[in-house]
Amino acid sequence: MEILEEVRCFDGRQLRVRHHSVCCNCDMVFSLFLPPQAEQGIVPLVWWLSGLTCTDQNFVTKAGAQRVAAELGLAIVAPDTSPRGEGVADDPDGSWDFGLGAGFYVNATQAPYASHYQMYDYVQQELPALIKASFPLDMARQSIMGHSMGGHGALTLALKNPDQYKSVSAFAPICAPMQCPWGKKALEGYLGEERSLWLEHDAVALLEQKGFAKPILVDQGLSDGFLQEQLKPELLQVACNNAGVDLTINRREGYDHSYYFIASFIESHLRYHHQFLS
Repeated sequence: MEILEEVRCFDGRQLRVRHHSVCCNCDMVFSLFLPPQAEQGIVPLVWWLSGLTCTDQNFVTKAGAQRVAAELGLAIVAPDTSPRGEGVADDPDGSWDFGLGAGFYVNATQAPYASHYQMYDYVQQELPALIKASFPLDMARQSIMGHSMGGHGALTLALKNPDQYKSVSAFAPICAPMQCPWGKKALEGYLGEERSLWLEHDAVALLEQKGFAKPILVDQGLSDGFLQEQLKPELLQVACNNAGVDLTINRREGYDHSYYFIASFIESHLRYHHQFLS
């Protein structure tokens, strides 16, 4: 494991780390904020899963989360959004919504993506084991959140692993990837044409199948250009209502899909997770 960067930040430490991933069969990079409380003992952590085209750095440099995380004593782990490097397949058409920067937090089964794009196992198994062994983190206290494609990832990981994550939230998540262009392209490209395999990576479908015993928090900007075609929070609302799941959707007038939106409300999400992690 190689520390690429370490800086002081609100009395804590912001690190950028490179390591070799067995799951993804390549070197991967993640960012980790350690609050000052980590100097005295283990601290709980919140996972941040980023959206299309992002790396681990977008959240770190734009969201402004470190101040509140330092106050609350929360570590924040921000993985990259896909494998990268020589030999890692990209979209053959060079599109930004598939391939590099767009791993969709699934385990690909289709060539040529299956050899590297194992993002579900990377985030859910490999990276937790690595950071537990290397940093003062309390892995019994984890929560997860994300944005857009990362909101999809946060919801599906939490729904499928309710014992691992104490709480879940999302900013402008892709709620029903089986019913939107981004999701259909990704799920078919990574998993093939058999739609029954897609069900395990669709939050609405998972809620319909299994329900969920914990609350869900979502913030959605109403001036988001992707709201109607790609995100579809109304489908998440219906699925939660039918399953008896406690869903809070804060519909924010005038906010778009950008990190200005995330920076405006990240404090409320961190304080929300702190309730479950303290």
